[in-house]
Amino acid sequence: MKKLKILALVALVVLLSVALASCGSAPADADAEEAPAVQLTDQAKECIDCHSDETIGIVMDWDGSVHEKEGISCIDCHEVEADSPMALSGVEGHEDLKVTVSMLVAPATCGECHEDAVEQFHASGHERAAVQYEEKDSMQTLINVHEGRNNPELSGAPDETGCQQCHGVTIELDETGHPTAETYPSAGIGNVYPTGEIGNCTVCHSRHSFEISEARKIEACGGCHIGPDHPDIEIYENTKHGQIYATEGEEWTWDSPSGEWEPGDYRAPTCATCHMSGIGELETTHNVSQRLYWNLWAKSSNVRNSDDPMDMMTGDGVAGRAEMEQVCGECHTTTHTKNYFASGDKAVELYNVEYWTPVEAMRVDLAEAGLLKDNPWEDGFMTLHYHIWHHDGRRARQGAMMGAPDWAHWHGFFMLQQKLNLATAIYELRMETGEIETAAPWSLSP
Repeated sequence: MKKLKILALVALVVLLSVALASCGSAPADADAEEAPAVQLTDQAKECIDCHSDETIGIVMDWDGSVHEKEGISCIDCHEVEADSPMALSGVEGHEDLKVTVSMLVAPATCGECHEDAVEQFHASGHERAAVQYEEKDSMQTLINVHEGRNNPELSGAPDETGCQQCHGVTIELDETGHPTAETYPSAGIGNVYPTGEIGNCTVCHSRHSFEISEARKIEACGGCHIGPDHPDIEIYENTKHGQIYATEGEEWTWDSPSGEWEPGDYRAPTCATCHMSGIGELETTHNVSQRLYWNLWAKSSNVRNSDDPMDMMTGDGVAGRAEMEQVCGECHTTTHTKNYFASGDKAVELYNVEYWTPVEAMRVDLAEAGLLKDNPWEDGFMTLHYHIWHHDGRRARQGAMMGAPDWAHWHGFFMLQQKLNLATAIYELRMETGEIETAAPWSLSP
């Protein structure tokens, strides 16, 4: 809609220009001065000259970027106050610097120019990505005790190479201001900086080019939204939207200005289109929770109803559904959109009522009867209980709400019914005999 209005205005201007020219209007001044090129400071030039030898890839990414064209240099992003907890000190090759710099760039720095985007991010579920898993005893036990085998030197490897690369981590520094190996590099979206700030803009807008086009493609989200518990990129690829993207996405326009990327630039939405982009009357948002109705990753899905980004129910589900329907309405009829969500909602409620509720009730009974093993990962029932929620249940709900039939059915409800049947059989056997069954370990695999 906005694009059509702009195109109409441009066409009118062109017609008026042609009319004036044909009436003998004076030609434009051929000698008119061009806008002066942005000048970099001497300190900025020194950074660029040195890093052109030391880390040429960084400079090449920056060269030709919007930041480079606007004169935003290394110093503008990396300079910090002398007393900043992130300040580097005693670094070889930096002795002559006249300013204090940090390796780390926290979101507040980005917010000096992109204030709305950073503020919206802080209101989203991405804000708690690192905090929520770092504070969960069960998650830390899984990582360090079960996966890391309680190894005194190596137990953190699953976290450092896995969890924190998506969730983020509380970054720690050594005496020179360099991040420790245990907490950096982290590509996680919820990084917590020594200043207390949270976030990582470079997850979607990778440094040092920070291209908007990159963040609009599914791969920007697919690096984390992938795998057995939330295979969103695979789910997208199974949808009609994903099929169109795979067929012709390379030909679409990806670099339209923020708020002006609309149907016509593309034939099918990407993750960013539905969850973030300005489309129709909707404004662009970096609050990825804003347009959501359900919490689809919880053990039991409920409608979002919290304004606290640290709450798993963050968002206004009713308002979010209305906004998402506006997104759909740019390409689909009201009947199509309403019927689509009605079917998806039914699938979510089926999971809640017929799968999570009974398997959780059985778990409570077994716990009260003392019929669960101390280590849940050695317990056949508890392994099934976990997968019904964390893997198959999530896939069924997300596949249904995103229009991916194979993930809603074969990877979802088909697997759910098998695992619930087996969990029920284990439950009935234990409650009848009053004992935990003895079984070959491989028979416990979900």
